[in-house]
Formats: sequence, structure tokens, C-alpha cells
Amino acid sequence: MNYDAVFENAVDALQAEKRYRVFAEIERIAGAFPKAVWHREGGPREITVWCSNDYLGMGQHPDVIEAMTHAARTMGAGAGGTRNISGTNHPLVELERELADLHGKEAGLVFTSGYVSNEAAISTIAKLLPNCLILSDALNHASMIHGVRSSGVAKQVWRHNDLDHLEELLKAAGKDRAKLIVFESVYSMDGDVAPIEKIADLADKYNAFTYIDEVHAVGMYGAHGAGICERDGVMDRIDVIEGTLAKGFGIMGGYITGKKSLVDAVRSYAPGFIFTTALPPGLCAAAAASIRHLKQSSVEREAHQRQAARAKAVLSAAGLPVMPSVTHIVPVLVGNPDLCKKATDILLEKHGIYIQPINYPTVPRGTERLRITPTPFHNDALIDTLKDALVDVWQTLGLSFAEGHSANADASARQQIFTAAGG
Repeated sequence: MNYDAVFENAVDALQAEKRYRVFAEIERIAGAFPKAVWHREGGPREITVWCSNDYLGMGQHPDVIEAMTHAARTMGAGAGGTRNISGTNHPLVELERELADLHGKEAGLVFTSGYVSNEAAISTIAKLLPNCLILSDALNHASMIHGVRSSGVAKQVWRHNDLDHLEELLKAAGKDRAKLIVFESVYSMDGDVAPIEKIADLADKYNAFTYIDEVHAVGMYGAHGAGICERDGVMDRIDVIEGTLAKGFGIMGGYITGKKSLVDAVRSYAPGFIFTTALPPGLCAAAAASIRHLKQSSVEREAHQRQAARAKAVLSAAGLPVMPSVTHIVPVLVGNPDLCKKATDILLEKHGIYIQPINYPTVPRGTERLRITPTPFHNDALIDTLKDALVDVWQTLGLSFAEGHSANADASARQQIFTAAGG
């Protein structure tokens, strides 16, 4: 057996399919976000980042940085081990209380990442429910799919956001069988939103347990930043709300919130929690500071929505194929993996704009795209610069502009820009 050849062939296959991932070496600049330094062979260069999941720039907020550094200075850099072995550091206890309060739940449980929280919680909950059937939305994140598979229980996939299909599966399962509905609030590649209230209605009707992933919504939606469930007034109707500390809150980690009995069961049975080193005090203190700030401040959320709307309008006005999105996600269709990678290479090397290509298996083949995430710090001038750069790339590569683009479309888009700007 030539072991090296196996691994080399595996990588070669990805490169042949234009799915090989290349990571740019980037140094973020605190206080200057979204500016960063790209470390390359020709020497460092300042660039603008347009695809960060630090949606509100909270990773550079002064209060957040101060909380992290103070905790590190007073308690050290590490956690010392698992919570079972080393105990639970005090900032982590405070963080879990903040999360439970944020979502109006009895308890919270923090994991090392959103991926881990989904895999560990979904698999554990499903295993504990007798004869459980998992009903999973077709576009659920890989971490949720991993949790479903790890559970080893029966599963059925319902067509994305298709309530009729979900009800058909629920009805066939019967009211007496344990059923776990797992879905997301904001689907991060298309930017669409789940019909949460109607899903909750079906769960009540057919006696099902509900688990929602709010990772792309916490911090950004709702009066206190608790997500789409808070915005739509349905937090109390969802059994488990899962989220991340790494996107809207700008730090690192994942979590679940729910009733004490549910959280305690996951804490006690999930290997992904029990055998993993806890988040260190600095990260916990920083995350708690970010949550507290966003509970009280809506300035960041309002600016975020304003700039996201303006970016969509400006790019659409230029005839770029902006895919429909009702959230802060701005997907621009390319439709070819090779050209998608070439587009991002030109953006970075020629225009100093960093956007990662989104290819299969993250999205279906033929829907390869640029996933743009404006923040409150992407001002109007940066949006205009992005538009000019994208138009240049589209023309250079011969990519298709939006169908039906015309002077009337330009006028309509200009009105959208005016409205988005508050006119």
C-alpha cells in the first residue's frame, strides 16, 4: 500500500474538480476592520475583507477586547482541561447565564464551536428520545447533518422550507412517536429564512420536539440580538435554540439553550462536551461582554441592515446577478467552480478585495457563488469600490450579467439605493 499516493490522489481529485480550498494568510487590524493585511509571496498588502462572519465587527469592539485581556491577565490564558476535570471557570458560568437570559430559556450550555454544539446536542437528544425520528431540513448545515448521522436513529429529510412536506412526514410518523424537527433560522448560503412559527404550529399539532440553529442570526436580529425567533416572537415555542459566539458576537464557541432538564441531559451524556477542553476565561469573558453590549445596543444591527440593503441595491443596479436574499447575506451567482475561483483570485490580486469562492459541496453544482457579507463598517465608498471591482471581473471573465438588465432596472435599483440610504 502506497499511503502517500492515496492522500495525493485524494487532493488531486479535488483540484481536478476545482474544489481544492486555498486559504489566504490574513492579519486582521483591530480598529480598522474590515481592513486587513494579506501576507503573500510578494510581501504584505492591505486588503478589504468582504466575507467575514464577524458580521457586526464585535471582534474588535473595545469593551470586548478589554474583557478578554483582563480575564487573561487575571486568570491565565487556558482553561486547564475539561470542565469535569478542571472545574468550570467563573466567566464560563456567567456566559451560560447570559445566553439563557438572551433566549428566555432556563439554562445554557457552551461548547467549543457551533459545529460541535450541533453535532453533540442533536445526536445526544435523538439518542435519548425513545424510537426517535429526526426530520431534517434539506439545506441544513453540515454540522447538523453530522449530528443526525451520529445519532444512529431513523431520519427523514423534508424539502427546504416546505411545510406541506414536513406535515406529510409528521402525520405519517404519528403523534405517539418521538419526533425531532431540526432546522435553521437563516440559511447562510441563500440568505432565506425558515417559517418558524408555522413549523412550531406543526410541532404542536403532531407532538414533535423542535431544535433550531440560529448561528447566522444571533446578535443581528431581534430587539436584544437573540435572533429571528426573538424578532418573530416565537422563542418560547422552540424547545432548543442553538447558536454561535463566533459570528454576530465576534468571538468563538457554540451553545444550546433550553429547559434545565434538557441541558443537563446533554451535559451529562454528550461525548463532544464531556471530553473536550472548555473555552478559556478570556474567550468567555469577551463573549459575555459582546452579548451584554448587543442586548442594549441596536446601533450595530441597524447599520448592518442598512449597509447590507445598500450593497444588494448597488450591485443589482450594476447588472450583477445578485441572488434573492431577505437577510444580510448577499450571494452573487457565478455558476462555475473554475470561474468562481478565478473571480476571487482577480478580486484579491488586482483589486485588493478578499472574498472566498463558494463551491460544491457547500452549495449545489451549478450554483457556485460569491458570498458577500457587508458589515456596519463597510461604508458607501467601499460598496461602490466593490461594485466597480465586480463589474471588472465579470467583464474580464465573460461572466453573465443579470437577465433583463436594462435602463428601467437601473432606475428601479437606484430607487432601492435611495430607500436603503434612508431617502
